[in-house]
Amino acid sequence: MENNRILKTEMRNPYSMHIDQMTTGEMIACIQRENEKAVAAVGAVSEQIEKACDTIANHLSEGGRLVYVGAGTSGRLGVLDAAECPPTFGVPRDLVIGIIAGGEKCLSQAAEQEEDHSEFGERDLKEHKITEKDVIVGISASGNAEYVVGALKYAKHLNCSTVCITSNEGTLITKYADIQIVVDTGAEVITGSTRMKAGTAQKLILNTLSTVAMIKLGKVYENMMINLRPTNEKLTKRMVRIVMEISGADEKKSIELLKKSNWNIKKAVEMDKA
Repeated sequence: MENNRILKTEMRNPYSMHIDQMTTGEMIACIQRENEKAVAAVGAVSEQIEKACDTIANHLSEGGRLVYVGAGTSGRLGVLDAAECPPTFGVPRDLVIGIIAGGEKCLSQAAEQEEDHSEFGERDLKEHKITEKDVIVGISASGNAEYVVGALKYAKHLNCSTVCITSNEGTLITKYADIQIVVDTGAEVITGSTRMKAGTAQKLILNTLSTVAMIKLGKVYENMMINLRPTNEKLTKRMVRIVMEISGADEKKSIELLKKSNWNIKKAVEMDKA
């Protein structure tokens, strides 16, 4: 609560007021109806998301990094998106970084008190040697997590480009964000449980930020992942299918091309065209 104002994400949802008395089917229908509102809310801020995507792509192309900072669910979602970029787009592990308040232990267990210290957010950015080349994305459903505020404030001090993702307008993190993505997901089905609609919206936005940026960096051909590495059987088979799709070669030839190119899809396709 800021200035005695109840945040939208902390209000009671009139549609789920008596969810404890609903049938299972009614509960599911109620939750799904609210999930759809979260998707619509993301669509309503597409202009801000576009600005963030272009900013991120520009900084990455100039040697910068994408850094997500969050606490609790918001932090976990940022770490998740960062972790999925290397296997999906074939980029270095340190190109997209996820930082969560409290560190790695908080990925699997709650430690809400970790978000209350702004100095910890600054400290963790310093540990990652943040520079003005990097883009810092602060994620906080409430918009007031001190950890995230501290990180964004420090990032602004370094002249970094900053983005915030929150579900409440006029909150603290918006003051330190060049691009403010305020996605109005409203009151949660379970009052204050922002792991639900707010978290859903955050996941959708993070997916979009990293995916669009990587596409703009040439990490995707048409709609296919062309920077995969054969780290397991599933990915190996996917690589073969991609070469078959792009080149028109049969399975046997596609495997031969990949082997000759040291399992590099781009080189395999180029070899086939040569």
